[in-house]
Amino acid sequence: MNRSSGILLHISSLPSKYGIGCFSEAAYNFADWLSDAGQSYWQILPLGPTSYGDSPYQSFSSFAGNPYFINLEEFIDIGYLTKEECNEINFGENIISIDYGSLYKNRYTLLNKAYKRSDISKDSKFQSFVNQNSYWLDDYALFMAVKNKFNGSPWTEWNEDIKLRTSEAIERYSYELSEEIEFQKFMQFHFYLQWNKLKTYVNSKGIKIIGDIPIYVAFDSADAWANPQLFQFDENNTPIAVAGCPPDGFSATGQLWGNPLYKWDYHKKTDYKWWISRLSHCFNLYDVLRIDHFRGFDEYYSIPYGADNAINGHWEKGPGMDIFKAIKKVLGEKDFIAEDLGYMTDSVRQLVKESGFPGMKVLEFAFDSRDTGCRNDYLPHNYSENCIAYTGTHDNQTITSWFDTISEEEQNLAREYLCDYNTPTSELYTSFICLIMRSNAKLCIIPMQDYLGYDDSCRMNEPSTLGKNWKWRLKNEDLSDSLKQTIYRIAELYGRLK
Repeated sequence: MNRSSGILLHISSLPSKYGIGCFSEAAYNFADWLSDAGQSYWQILPLGPTSYGDSPYQSFSSFAGNPYFINLEEFIDIGYLTKEECNEINFGENIISIDYGSLYKNRYTLLNKAYKRSDISKDSKFQSFVNQNSYWLDDYALFMAVKNKFNGSPWTEWNEDIKLRTSEAIERYSYELSEEIEFQKFMQFHFYLQWNKLKTYVNSKGIKIIGDIPIYVAFDSADAWANPQLFQFDENNTPIAVAGCPPDGFSATGQLWGNPLYKWDYHKKTDYKWWISRLSHCFNLYDVLRIDHFRGFDEYYSIPYGADNAINGHWEKGPGMDIFKAIKKVLGEKDFIAEDLGYMTDSVRQLVKESGFPGMKVLEFAFDSRDTGCRNDYLPHNYSENCIAYTGTHDNQTITSWFDTISEEEQNLAREYLCDYNTPTSELYTSFICLIMRSNAKLCIIPMQDYLGYDDSCRMNEPSTLGKNWKWRLKNEDLSDSLKQTIYRIAELYGRLK
């Protein structure tokens, strides 16, 4: 990885038609725009199908793709849908905010209509896709079909026989729901067909894609339902303990995420077969992979199942370097990014160091008035070459709103560090971008909102909140020639041009 830069923008935020960003012409135009701006990387969020809350970090599958990202215009071109059918659907009134309720209600109706017109069972490419991906696709398609039969209920509330996957139940539901199962496979076929085409184009422009995976899977997922042996479940497939993080300065009761915890001794006995399969799949999708909550491989916080909060949890040891040695043995050298943010212990630092993976540095953590010394790891002069520098992540405020909301003491400290006392606050975002761009970090990733100088009305996610996240979208006019030239010039000034 040479000295370079890139932009963080999720697929959902593209200015595509029909309510959400997708693998449409807008995605190809953005790749062109990135290339012309001298950028080498496009970072996105997880691509999996989202569940309640619409978070890409809580997915129904670690392997499946989100059907929302299928380009309906391509279905119009091949005759599966008509333009009139797509145009008459209300996908939401606000072009810069995703209406997930309307999407859920209407987009699957269109996709199902396309499926029924496709005669997909006779398509040899479809059959080849189904056969090659049967190791995850069969379980996922059945999971989603049964979930829809039970009106979206989590698998823990299904009839006991299919909840526990008895062979008789699997056979009966597979027969009864065969059409719905094929529909689910149809959507996955077109998701991967379109994604692979887009990725090939992006790579042809000299741009690599940074993907993102959560360390944990969702409890209500095909992964947990189909592979209970991987997790800390009892004989009824009920969790013994779940994931979260302990009380801290941000939350007196900690965070109760509820994800199932891995049974690491089982994974070790299988030489981490499931993890290697998952990561191998990811590296077919992406060029670089960011692992969210990397510290969970060193130690993970275990909370008794059924607890109301995270107060009574405790730390357990994770697999450490053992898992990465097993992964390297099978997959060889791969480009990972370790999301090593939050509370760092010496053992976590040692794991990141031993892995050799670059960690993350976030500028918004640099000017904490409680840590005014020059040794703050997030101050750019302390960045090593082997790190990825960000102004902020999808979980942070935009850089503009962050500066507006920190204390006056912290604002003064930031301006002193910048040697900039006169730039209006509304224009200071460019100075912060340039600050990390001239650091030693081999790669700098800037969220698109920060290049645009937008405030928190365009924030992607505010952790521990529901109903307002993952909605922001670009307007076509945001991708202007003048901004493209500004980004190119910044990359040129600091030796980061593609």
